[in-house]
Amino acid sequence: MTYRDEIRPWAIYQVMPDCQNVCVTRLRKKSDAEAYASILRQGGGSFQVVFDQPAEVKS
Repeated sequence: MTYRDEIRPWAIYQVMPDCQNVCVTRLRKKSDAEAYASILRQGGGSFQVVFDQPAEVKS
């Protein structure tokens, strides 16, 4: 996962009928993600907001 993804832990996934999930976008704040997801839902489709923080890599 890139640094850009690490600073944007809230992700919006589109739930597809074939059980595949597609990451639509990543955002910094949950409120922004919820607002964006509600706009996407108006166009149809199923979208989930998730906290997708990567696990720490221990060396």
